Amino acid sequence: MRILLVGAGGVGSAVVAIAARRDFFEHLVVADYDLARAERAVAAVADSRFSAVRVDAADPAAVRALLTEWRCDVLLNATDPRFVPPLFAAALAGDANYLDMAMSLSTPHPEQPYQLTGVKLGDAQFEQQADWAAKGRLALVGIGVEPGLSDVFARYAADELFDEIEEIGVRDGANLTVDGYDFAPSFSIWTTIEECLNPPVVFEKDRGWYTTEPFTEPEVFDFPEGIGPVECVNVEHEEVLLIPRWVDAGRVTFKYGLGEEFISVLRTLHKLGLDRTAPVTVASDAGPVKVSPRDLVAACLPDPATLGDRMRGKTCAGTWVRGTKDGAPREVYLYHVVDNEWTMREYGSQAVVWQTAINPVVALELLARGTWSGSGILGPEALAPRPFLDLLVEYGSPWGLREQDPTVRG
Repeated sequence: MRILLVGAGGVGSAVVAIAARRDFFEHLVVADYDLARAERAVAAVADSRFSAVRVDAADPAAVRALLTEWRCDVLLNATDPRFVPPLFAAALAGDANYLDMAMSLSTPHPEQPYQLTGVKLGDAQFEQQADWAAKGRLALVGIGVEPGLSDVFARYAADELFDEIEEIGVRDGANLTVDGYDFAPSFSIWTTIEECLNPPVVFEKDRGWYTTEPFTEPEVFDFPEGIGPVECVNVEHEEVLLIPRWVDAGRVTFKYGLGEEFISVLRTLHKLGLDRTAPVTVASDAGPVKVSPRDLVAACLPDPATLGDRMRGKTCAGTWVRGTKDGAPREVYLYHVVDNEWTMREYGSQAVVWQTAINPVVALELLARGTWSGSGILGPEALAPRPFLDLLVEYGSPWGLREQDPTVRG
């Protein structure tokens, strides 16, 4: 397997560090708009199987040329969701398989954004299902941690733990702190704003997909391994769009443990229009320039990839499932907890980006082995979950399963 990795930020650099310890691939090309960043990621592993190049992810012709030049048969997208369309197109045109960790962006319904869906996450990709199937190529979408591992958990629950599933709820929480900062998101603020301020999507079998207002349906969820109770709220996320395509469940939600202060900051950004992506004209020493308010916010905050030395605590991604088994009610939480101190010591990556990065590497190894295969556009829950979960443990990153009392609700 020869891999083109586009994006050498926090997640991309962690992908390099994780993949360097495995032998399933022949070569991995790290491409980034900032060549120095790609070179740093490669230099950190000192492995001849890695090369660094420059590319503009927004230029599908340039990306396709790299696929041809380096004879890559798979493209791993580690950029933010804005670059899904050109990279998706480049992979198909370059006759390569494709993986991403975030799907094409949504557009709210023009008249009823908090009741009806508009363009949903991933719609622009799934519209091309026939094109990918006709070429016999695989687009494995949403294979990070959330979406990704959370979807694998959902499929595992359906296959091995339940006869009937009433509800699947992805629940994400952490007790991470960052020394020296009052506000420092542990993941891309650009993506965080997109997820948290768009109308959250909920799925119900009898109703289909519908939307609510941001931060609705608050609940306190008790996260394992010392993280403890965290208030979680509805957030737009890919799992709600992916899981119902392959897993039979009465209801699917995604709730994120943001905290009151984080929600307050996001609401303020929205009130001031600083969450917008459309450029505004700003005076500068060089004359008027056009700047995206959201890009400006991102530029004012620290790069999450550089915060690892200041971060303390753990992050948890997991899937809560309620239903019946052998005629009796059952409720479980399948989860993956990562300690920032461990990831920094072992890999030099902060916990949130490392937890995201390990999953596409596991998936690539399963594809290289032929354990996972397919064509067209698939989500993680479309493939066998047990090989993925076993290999995750082999990578030194175990997952957990907690039985819960189905008569007690958070």
